[in-house]
Amino acid sequence: MSKYLVDKFLFTIDRDPDLVERYREDPDGTVAWWEETQANRILGCIDDERSTWLAFTDEERTALRDHDHVALFEMGAHPFLTLTLFIAMFERDHDEPLAYQKAYGEALAHLSLPYPDITT
Repeated sequence: MSKYLVDKFLFTIDRDPDLVERYREDPDGTVAWWEETQANRILGCIDDERSTWLAFTDEERTALRDHDHVALFEMGAHPFLTLTLFIAMFERDHDEPLAYQKAYGEALAHLSLPYPDITT
């Protein structure tokens, strides 16, 4: 898994409210668009500065398209990146305060130390 690329996806989507909505409503299209147009952009550089070798694995694509934060965590995606993005996308679907955050944690409750390595 390219933890760097998955974390870069989560980070860049979370920083743009329009992309958050796009990813919520059309995860397949957003993941495909991002991988094709954004994955190889070098952070902090002009648009013409690009690499050519970065791509998601099938497993990463599936987890991103399914909004599967558990699978992403198990693969090594940084939990703070998934949590902040998924709060922006799904907290509104819950009536109780912190209900989404609690559900997020409960979905990860089966995991125990040592957690997957989240360094990139």
